[in-house]
Amino acid sequence: MPSSSLLFAGCPMWHMDAWSGSIFPAATPSAQSLYHYSRLFNSVEGNTSFYQIPDEANLRRWQQSVPERFKFCFKFHQSISHHQLLQDVEQQTLDFLARFRPMATQIGCLMLQLPAHFGPRYLPRLQHFLQRLPDDFVYAVEVRHPAFFAKGDEERQFNRLLLDNGVNRVIMDTRGLFSAKGNKGLLGEVKMKKPRVPVNVIATGAHPVVRFVGHPDILANRRFYQSWHSKLQQWLDEGRTPFVFFHLADNSDAPWLAEQFFQDWPNKNSPFTVNLPRQASQSSLF
Repeated sequence: MPSSSLLFAGCPMWHMDAWSGSIFPAATPSAQSLYHYSRLFNSVEGNTSFYQIPDEANLRRWQQSVPERFKFCFKFHQSISHHQLLQDVEQQTLDFLARFRPMATQIGCLMLQLPAHFGPRYLPRLQHFLQRLPDDFVYAVEVRHPAFFAKGDEERQFNRLLLDNGVNRVIMDTRGLFSAKGNKGLLGEVKMKKPRVPVNVIATGAHPVVRFVGHPDILANRRFYQSWHSKLQQWLDEGRTPFVFFHLADNSDAPWLAEQFFQDWPNKNSPFTVNLPRQASQSSLF
């Protein structure tokens, strides 16, 4: 797990077919995509574990593909977070953690993404779950219920629960996505899936997580992400180790959003640099 104040940045995944010839060389086997991705970014969201827990062979191969300081941020399986809503999941949770323990040094955090109907009445269940997690991993929780964004007692109770357990709150910033006009096609599908919630910024642990979901026009995101430069720098100055992940409706362009984000860092003092080859689809943006 992270042991010093360092910024980790990446995308929701390490492979997309559209990246052939750019993020990784053309005709690269998919098994080698992570190797090339990890030479450009130092972290990745591990969404795969939400749907299917990777087997030991895949985990070993992934660990061997990346530099020592690269960090994976895997999600708890949906059977724990969504199907059973954290109830009677002790053995499932132990089995899940055991699968990842051999590569614990390269786990940035394990993210618990809870569904929108997981509201304040379930907080005792969340407390029970968090208090029984072993301390050999870093954890982060993402909620989507409106009460946890209303700045009232229920949100304060949720934040206090995370603070008391040293667990990080995942901050979802979807302002860029929802500022884009239209609800058709892929953009409309993503708008249906992503939460439209306020950006309540708080670091409840030492490893705050930001998931930035942007406007399809990369440069249109500047007005949304500029404030994140100062917040991330503040967290670094405080000795925290933040994670920031870049999403778009079409995630084939997500690496270029990340590149622009760090190119725009004030005073050219960016704590992280992304240098990507240009794609034809990106040439008009720079």
